[in-house]
Amino acid sequence: MPLPKLPTRMGAMVSVSSDVAVPEAPEIKTPATRPDKPAAKRQIPAKTSTKALTPPVAEPPVLSVVATRTEKKTRLPVSKRKLFVLDTNVLLHDSNSLFKFEEHDIFLPMMVLEELDHQKKGMSEVARNARQVSRFLDGLVGGANKLDKGILLDALGNQEALGNLHFQTSAMHSKLPIELPLGKADNAILNVVHALQLAHPKREVILVSKDINMRLKALSLSLPAEDYLNDHVLDDSDLLYDGVMPLPENFWLKHGKDVESWQQGGTTYYRVKGPLCSEFIVNEFVYFDGEMPLQAQVKEVSGRSAVLATLRDYSHGKNNVWGITARNREQNFALNLLMNPDCDFVSLLGQAGTGKTLLALASALTQTLETKRYNEIIITRATVPVGDDIGFLPGTEEEKMLPWMGALEDNLEVLHLGAGNNEMGGTGGQDWSKNSTMELIRSRIKVKSLNFMRGRTFLNKFLIIDEAQNLTPKQMKTLVTRAGPGTKIVCLGNIAQIDTPYLTEGSSGLTYVVDRFKGWPHSGHITLQRGERSRLADYASEAL
Repeated sequence: MPLPKLPTRMGAMVSVSSDVAVPEAPEIKTPATRPDKPAAKRQIPAKTSTKALTPPVAEPPVLSVVATRTEKKTRLPVSKRKLFVLDTNVLLHDSNSLFKFEEHDIFLPMMVLEELDHQKKGMSEVARNARQVSRFLDGLVGGANKLDKGILLDALGNQEALGNLHFQTSAMHSKLPIELPLGKADNAILNVVHALQLAHPKREVILVSKDINMRLKALSLSLPAEDYLNDHVLDDSDLLYDGVMPLPENFWLKHGKDVESWQQGGTTYYRVKGPLCSEFIVNEFVYFDGEMPLQAQVKEVSGRSAVLATLRDYSHGKNNVWGITARNREQNFALNLLMNPDCDFVSLLGQAGTGKTLLALASALTQTLETKRYNEIIITRATVPVGDDIGFLPGTEEEKMLPWMGALEDNLEVLHLGAGNNEMGGTGGQDWSKNSTMELIRSRIKVKSLNFMRGRTFLNKFLIIDEAQNLTPKQMKTLVTRAGPGTKIVCLGNIAQIDTPYLTEGSSGLTYVVDRFKGWPHSGHITLQRGERSRLADYASEAL
């Protein structure tokens, strides 16, 4: 078959969409050049030839987008920018910290680069962060020959980072008010901060460190020092969302008019209107203890109206979950979330003895062995020792994790034997003939380590993350994104018992997910208030 003839007209050679106009003589405008960066190099033909004219159609829109971004974000003059000197632990804690200082500049002393090099080996989270920071620095430096004038921090596409990155390119000596021992990394960094203050008297030089003692030493030397606050979700843990809102005494007086009600699937729904409805959060629990008592869950919020759904009473024996009944209001709210198939992510906070693990495990066994909603229970936790580490543990992955799962064994014993007359409200009786049932239960529960979670996908699993307060936000993201179709994730923890170094109540991964999942229709959160373990444990929590 002969080939078709080539078009003779120039217009037929170039396919141009109707909404993009290509001028006859292309005039390409480059964005305004920055005073501290040469104009971006683009491959533009020097001469326009009619014989080989193939202009890319998408080029004009791309240039216009770049120009718009440059116009929206203007850089501050150097004199108005702060100069943040980062300690090594900040980079090891958050590998993206280089791009979290907005329009301000960053300075990295040579000692920080030396410590990064020492920390890059290994498979721990710290080693991974050290390698990632090194890759970021390598990408930022690129083909730059001189580093004395600084490097733009948005060179890798981080549009919020409008400052410059500076390296220590020469020896910096200064006489500190107090003589510090030589050869220590912290003292070398403090010497650099003091030298920068003398070299830039008109600029604000601030040391950023996660090390409290490092900040104290800096403040004693009259050097400004701050903690790395970008990873803090909340400044005050008392402001953390608890998932429950008590209704005021005049609630029905202001919201009782034009109430609509209907039933669907055994649940009664109410549509109420009033000023308080705008403060509701989806899946938040509300309660009223007045003449017309109410315990409900917010299902929908639209302006000054909201839809409330009644709850199932899990404090009654007929609604027990694997022999366990709710002992207080918050436990009833928690069981409503745990037993709801439409709720994919549940977080439970509370001090020791509030029943977090027991409620989660009871609901997991019921939905795995009875209703067959999930095919397996997976339990994991952060292996952070409270005291001295006992060293390597023998055996397989599950055998290594068993010493960390004492809470699992204790609660399985309660669920297997029945709580009888104990305070958690079981349905009774010790039956030692149920060994086969116990073996069946153990066969459906898998104990996994966090170290092997990356890259996995869980399908139709009930995943329980215990002691989640010891996880960083990045580790929490790694775990939650493992969930596949039909998987439910439950996070348990107490933010008052954090054992991981450099983690606080405001920067814990558990606090992070509670705040970020707030208001999502397929998630819920409850903070358990009352301890139900024993009167001794309750008194110890208050008195000690």
